[in-house]
Amino acid sequence: MTENLDMNSNNNFLIRIVEDDIKEGVYNRDICTRFPPEPNGYLHLGSAYAINISYSVAKRFGGKFNLRFDDTNPLKEDIEFVNAIIDDMNWMGFSPENRIYYGSDYSDALYDYALQLIKKGKAYVCDLNADETRAYRGTLTEPGKNSPYRDRSIEENLDLFERMKNGEFPNGARVLRAKIDMSSPNMNMRDPVIYRIIHAHHYRTGDKWCIYPMYDYAHPLQDAIEGITHSLCSMEFKDHRPLYEWVLNEVEFPTPPKQREFGRFNLTGVVTSKRYLKELVYGNHVDGWDDPRLPTFRGLRRRGFTPESIKAFLNEIGVSKNGSTVDISMLEHFLREDLKPQVNSVMAVLNPLKVVITNYPDGETELLEIENNSTNPDMGSRMVPFSRELYIDAEDFMEEPIKGFNRLVPGGEVRLKGAYFIKCNEIIKNEAGNILELRCTYDVETKSGSGFTGRKVKGTIHWVSAAHGVRAEVRLYDKLLEDPEVAKDETRTWDEKINPESLVILENCIVEPSLANAGAEEKFQFIRHGYFVVDYKYTTKEKLVFNRIVSLKDSWKK
Repeated sequence: MTENLDMNSNNNFLIRIVEDDIKEGVYNRDICTRFPPEPNGYLHLGSAYAINISYSVAKRFGGKFNLRFDDTNPLKEDIEFVNAIIDDMNWMGFSPENRIYYGSDYSDALYDYALQLIKKGKAYVCDLNADETRAYRGTLTEPGKNSPYRDRSIEENLDLFERMKNGEFPNGARVLRAKIDMSSPNMNMRDPVIYRIIHAHHYRTGDKWCIYPMYDYAHPLQDAIEGITHSLCSMEFKDHRPLYEWVLNEVEFPTPPKQREFGRFNLTGVVTSKRYLKELVYGNHVDGWDDPRLPTFRGLRRRGFTPESIKAFLNEIGVSKNGSTVDISMLEHFLREDLKPQVNSVMAVLNPLKVVITNYPDGETELLEIENNSTNPDMGSRMVPFSRELYIDAEDFMEEPIKGFNRLVPGGEVRLKGAYFIKCNEIIKNEAGNILELRCTYDVETKSGSGFTGRKVKGTIHWVSAAHGVRAEVRLYDKLLEDPEVAKDETRTWDEKINPESLVILENCIVEPSLANAGAEEKFQFIRHGYFVVDYKYTTKEKLVFNRIVSLKDSWKK
């Protein structure tokens, strides 16, 4: 089931849940949601889906939205990821403003709540090792067995837990477990571990702690401390909800938050698994977390995606109670729709073929006025230099034309975009038979805008003046993996899995001179080639590098 996520609509189930709670007076505080990322990686499209849901629900009801870092595992977390997540959320327009929190800031409170559970007889220190704990846990069809340490006295548990906190025991020697029900049909309720020993330096709390809470214990308490009303998360946490509620009930938190779940989101042709992304990045199979082939916010930004197009896409796909898979062509559609009316359409020759106009005055340059955007007249026009020697794309000439080819052919005419008709009279080849250049003539009467109606041509092609064009490198991106399922194949290396056409680098492209001073992340439409963005990572004063954002062809239909 998929419903519209439009926050002006009452048609999605999350909106109805919140509205019902407001009508029933469940909370005497503002509606408040949160996004709780682990600072051990970069945000990606799957994150965007979850953020958009919680952020939009909060804004719909004039409430608050918190960014809270789930930083309760010092072995994986780093300030690099914290800063990147904040920056990425601001770029996307999901700014938490001054509502940024850290789970580690609640360490003292969570420890005190654990003491409260022990004193109520609801938690105990267990000495079983990891393998023994799994064996005692049982299976989906068989109940678990009580730990031999389950009936320790409250006094002994308090003493051992304090000694765990004081660092007297090595990693894995003991854990603190909730005392619930080892025969529960829900495996998450079979005395789950709520604290473990980790002797490691934490990026915020330093060496103050050597015990750290598990997510299922920390999550509800952090939500409650912050005044969260609705803890929205993906469906994989549904079986964890009873534990979420158990923790809050046992510590007797007044008007506790509610956990509610939505279906997961998948995108065809995209890898969002954190494990696989890390293998790709740290194995140097891609160009870092901002590789334009990755679905990370950093990768999407470098690729040229806009926050507006991503949010329009997210709102269109809606929110589902069950998992859903969406074709990437839908995201690309919204990207084109966003770029089309706001970027300049310019001429770029990716595979240059020289054209000499033999009857054009040698050494003369003419400035031609060409519109910047045919769909948006308000964007005006620019002056483009025209001269005797030009470059066209090699694909725009065919010596032995196939049926339906309407561009330049021997003895044939085409219009040069914004310029004149030219006719191909001679082909110059090298000894190997490769075409080096074309000798053409132009018709001065056919200048664009002159009103010439004497004859028509079937094709119009783009061009760049050889004397004025700017050299550029162009990077053509495609799907990193032909089929994301290939990522799961453990018998093949990443080099074998990656689509060899996922990155094609063209080093000798020529772009019109209006692009000479293009700035980082500036976007353009290259006539007939697609939308492109200036690559901020590799562009220098001496070298322009463009990344293809998306082709012009739109295959998605609403």
